[in-house]
Amino acid sequence: MSTGSQAHAASYGTPSISLSAAYLSGAVGAVGDPAVQVTVAQSGADAAALKVTATRSSRTSVAQTADVQVTGAGATRQVTVAARGQGYTDLTLKVTGVDGQTATKTLHYAASAAVQQPADTRYFTGSSDASAAVDVGGGYVVVADDESNVLRLYDRGVSGAPVRTWDFSSQLGVSKEVDIEGGARVGDTIYWTGSLGNNKDGEYKPARNTVFTTKVTGSGASTSLSYAGSYTKLRDDLVAWDEEHGDRYGFAAGTATGQAPKQIDGFNVEGLEFAPGSTTTAYLGFRAPLAPAVPGGKALLVPVTNIDQVVAGKAATAFGTPVELDLGGLSIRDIRKNAANQYLIVAGSWAADDNSDPYALYSWTGNAADRPVKLRDLPTSDPGGWEAVVDVPDLSTAGARAQLLTDNGSADLYGDSTEAKDLTHAEWKKSRTVWFTVTG
Repeated sequence: MSTGSQAHAASYGTPSISLSAAYLSGAVGAVGDPAVQVTVAQSGADAAALKVTATRSSRTSVAQTADVQVTGAGATRQVTVAARGQGYTDLTLKVTGVDGQTATKTLHYAASAAVQQPADTRYFTGSSDASAAVDVGGGYVVVADDESNVLRLYDRGVSGAPVRTWDFSSQLGVSKEVDIEGGARVGDTIYWTGSLGNNKDGEYKPARNTVFTTKVTGSGASTSLSYAGSYTKLRDDLVAWDEEHGDRYGFAAGTATGQAPKQIDGFNVEGLEFAPGSTTTAYLGFRAPLAPAVPGGKALLVPVTNIDQVVAGKAATAFGTPVELDLGGLSIRDIRKNAANQYLIVAGSWAADDNSDPYALYSWTGNAADRPVKLRDLPTSDPGGWEAVVDVPDLSTAGARAQLLTDNGSADLYGDSTEAKDLTHAEWKKSRTVWFTVTG
């Protein structure tokens, strides 16, 4: 080799490779799974000349090196994985420099099992306990989590991590989760409610007795949220109101020490939406109790007629006439309306262990005198419980599609008997969102 060639070879540094995330989740048969960004460099070399490959999989039944796709050019590449089976594998990613020098990084990959309707399914990662969703336009949605006080902004059409996050714990003055279960938007204000019930052990946790508001600026990917206000006595107000009206719904007993919230006669709020045409009357949708609290009982909505004044600290809580809806013995898991005052209701069991219990989707006019109309049963063979409606399409058109969201917190996503909420890496936690055709 000539002296000139030796000098040229010596001018190249050791190549480098870095990953935007060391952990990645996918699903067998998924469409549009998340990608990891890979950044490569080598001093003295054009980044476009560097080669990125997968060289090893620790568990080929989950994914082989041939299942790893690298796209892009230059210093930044995208890596995706087409899963073969459920479970975990470590994938070795290698960059090869122009002179043959190499460097590697490990991508820790987890694949969940195949689901029904994969083409209509996406996964929101970073959290597994999705509990409420509010559309913010431009194909984006803010999702709440009942295990934290973090709100997350997602692109509705793709799988992956949140675009932005907001944690309002300090503004709320709480160290524990509010147990956010419902959200509803009016103008530039989103109202969020905790479950208002005891925890699963029947203990009163003050943070759960919280309703708070966030102000929205921007829309779509540019959405920003800021804390606006909160109220921490709505549960107390509901109990007092019920006692004044003959203890009709048993709220005092349902909130008593030792009473688990997710019982047929318990106390647990999971839905929040405004009455038709109103910016001040909000329906609280109850998962428990049923009305009456017996099998086949009706689902309960209690209107708060001045929720704007209540949260602003300007008036005592006022309640309207309660609404009892026949949902076939199921209760309310979410309620959402569109600008035309067409409502969708996710109906599910009051029970705590209900991922395999029946779920159904109903339409409703929002008027107490009108019966809900069952649109379809919701599938229960895949992990997760149906928890939220992302938005409501025009229900007067044929073939309208609605996007629903699951709470996967109790799901064993990767076949290792670990509940998703207990996974050690946020990137492996995920909730599943599915589009369904809801009108014929």
